[in-house]
Amino acid sequence: MSKSNTTTTELLNHVIRGEGEPILLIHGLFGSLENLNMVAKDLASDYQVVSVDVRNHGSSFHHQSMNYEAMANDVVRLIEQLNLKKCHILGHSMGGKIAMQYALTHPELVDKLIVADIAPIEYPKHHNDIIAGLLAIDLTQVKNRQDADKQLATYVIEPGVRQFLLKNLAKTESGFIWKANIENIANDYSQVVKAYQGSAQFTGPTLFIKGGNSNYILADHKEIIGQLFPNSKAKIIQGAGHWLHAEKTVAFNKIVKDFLIA
Repeated sequence: MSKSNTTTTELLNHVIRGEGEPILLIHGLFGSLENLNMVAKDLASDYQVVSVDVRNHGSSFHHQSMNYEAMANDVVRLIEQLNLKKCHILGHSMGGKIAMQYALTHPELVDKLIVADIAPIEYPKHHNDIIAGLLAIDLTQVKNRQDADKQLATYVIEPGVRQFLLKNLAKTESGFIWKANIENIANDYSQVVKAYQGSAQFTGPTLFIKGGNSNYILADHKEIIGQLFPNSKAKIIQGAGHWLHAEKTVAFNKIVKDFLIA
């Protein structure tokens, strides 16, 4: 069951680059705004790019709730604070679900929507081993990232995934700490995997970008995507997996730019 959806007045940590039409970038689970830097830097030559850390991630505030209504409202508050009347929005993975929720519930605030390798469906809880591994790390025994990596390897086999996850560690004078609130994420993880719960539509221009080697967006999802986003189309980046923006950066950025100027 989701924790209380108590409204917070805190704003998401964010970085603004460039000038022009605003576009908001939202990262995925266990990530931070740095994950989309290669996209942000490219777009900043033509757009005002707002990159955010979502709640319980990066340098943003911590909160017990991780449901999409609350996370989309975080974006609304930031957009209002920045006096942005309307913006493009791009989200990857969990960030894509936040972007979809935002567009479906606040369509008047969205120009074009870009969703990277995620669908508006409920997914299996395939991060359970990752969550268990992160919670199991004994930070008192961590003198460097290699120590943490060794502990996490018991739960997570892939070195690249461990490297990504351990970016959440921050070194302080008294030792290592987590920047992300792992416990809050773990306790409300059932909300993170959920499908969109409403019946609204976003009729604005929408682009789904799929990694050719990823199974996050499947043919079975076409019907629900069409129902919620009737003005949507899809692009596939061959040879890319779930981290398509990092694996095929040039191709990803070109697809995004072409869609924005169309």
